[in-house]
Amino acid sequence: MFGWAFGDLSREDELGYLQSLEEKALNNARQQAARYAVKVEPGTESFAVIRKGEMLVDLDTAPNTLVVRCTVHVEGANAWKLHAEGPMNG
Repeated sequence: MFGWAFGDLSREDELGYLQSLEEKALNNARQQAARYAVKVEPGTESFAVIRKGEMLVDLDTAPNTLVVRCTVHVEGANAWKLHAEGPMNG
């Protein structure tokens, strides 16, 4: 499952800024998991920082062209129903 946070590329080098976006992305993943009645497995989070021009993602629609994606594994009775495919939750 994925969680997302959007930030300001001009602030990327500020101390703690990317870490705060990672925390927001993880919290977003937890909220998404709760919607599906599953829980995030602790310690499974991994983060990708996506900047305009670095990946095959159209960031023209993303606020400020800085995106942090958090990928997590989930557990629970409904976890088997979820299939993460592509950049979004499936």
